[in-house]
Amino acid sequence: MSIKTISVLGLGYIGLPTATILSDHFKVFGYDPIKEKIEKIKNGTLEIDEPGLKEILDKAIEEGKIEVSDRIHEADMYIICVGTPFNEDKSCDLKYIKDACHDVLKVLKKGDTVVLESTSPPRTTEDVVKPILEKSGLKVSEDIYLAHSPERVIPGNILYELKNNHRVVGGVDKKSAEIVRDVYKTFVDAEVFTTDATTAEVCKLLENTFRDVNIALANEMLKICDTLGVNVWELIELANKHPRVNVHTPGPGVGGHCISVDPWFLVTADKENSKLIHQARDINDSMPKFTADKIKKIVEKGSKIAILGSSFKPNIDDFRESPITHLIALLNDDYNVAVYDPFKNDQILEFNELYGDIREVITGADLLVLGVNHNQFQVLDYKEIKKVMNKKNIFDTRNFIDREKVEELGFNYYLLGSGELE
Repeated sequence: MSIKTISVLGLGYIGLPTATILSDHFKVFGYDPIKEKIEKIKNGTLEIDEPGLKEILDKAIEEGKIEVSDRIHEADMYIICVGTPFNEDKSCDLKYIKDACHDVLKVLKKGDTVVLESTSPPRTTEDVVKPILEKSGLKVSEDIYLAHSPERVIPGNILYELKNNHRVVGGVDKKSAEIVRDVYKTFVDAEVFTTDATTAEVCKLLENTFRDVNIALANEMLKICDTLGVNVWELIELANKHPRVNVHTPGPGVGGHCISVDPWFLVTADKENSKLIHQARDINDSMPKFTADKIKKIVEKGSKIAILGSSFKPNIDDFRESPITHLIALLNDDYNVAVYDPFKNDQILEFNELYGDIREVITGADLLVLGVNHNQFQVLDYKEIKKVMNKKNIFDTRNFIDREKVEELGFNYYLLGSGELE
């Protein structure tokens, strides 16, 4: 079967880079129902800051390899890359997947292939996507083909990882898996493995759950070390000298739309047998409050706290589920909180009024909180910072600045997990 045209549904963090990569090999139609987003893409203004993406995308659009629209275009293959937020009860909200499937119904024809890339609870492809597509009168595995292939990329390095990470393709049948595998092999330089759709769904959830559980172990050790008066950072560094030990890094919490969300899809699928996963989520979700409680021991209520960095990880403009935004909420009622992040964008609406330029944020501060280890913050001139702060206190949540250097300048340096703050 020859795939010549591909329609990518959802032009966000995953869909837009995927469409761009595919355009080297296929005619691509990018679809998103949000008209403003389409206009921005056409005008060369992207909502995501991904290195190299804008230049490649602009060229592909100029050469006619990609067409973007707020109307879905008929194609041979449809790749669904929409968001899967979770509800208050931590269950997955499948609204955007269902909406995308109904959009595909408008143009679906015999011989087409549909791929779900959105991270999904187990059996979403079989029990949700398949029945919607079959409302067309076409039978999956007979008239049309269906597979799940979860993305495995990290914001800030998406284009490289789309090409170089191994890929899993899970088909509802063998032929579906093979069709999608052959398409992905055109741009993936690593291996593409085939399996069934549900195994592919759970594979992605396991990958992120593994990381979440490992981080939870590190964060629980941070709390234990705090009780014992032990520096958790030194402890983990020493433990990781063992050839079969790899403890992850602790911190003020876990964020992003993958690691902090995906484990819940396993918990809701089988509450009885997911106690470890649930506990790990609770531990990581407890860290912003644990961090806030430490800060409250350093400065009195009403003090000005300057927080540097609020994205969920360094050097990106993604603030989804960021633990630092949760920390800000916990401090905002009792303190004069000011925040600076060089990657600030429109995602941060709730605390928008708290953000300012770096000098404005630091001036008059009683405590400087290093929330995210952006590269920019590792080369700050602390001699100049000292001149404009009211009190010389630094609280490092990520263990990324030189303690000796700032203490020589007269700062009181506090480190989350150092075992020094009871």
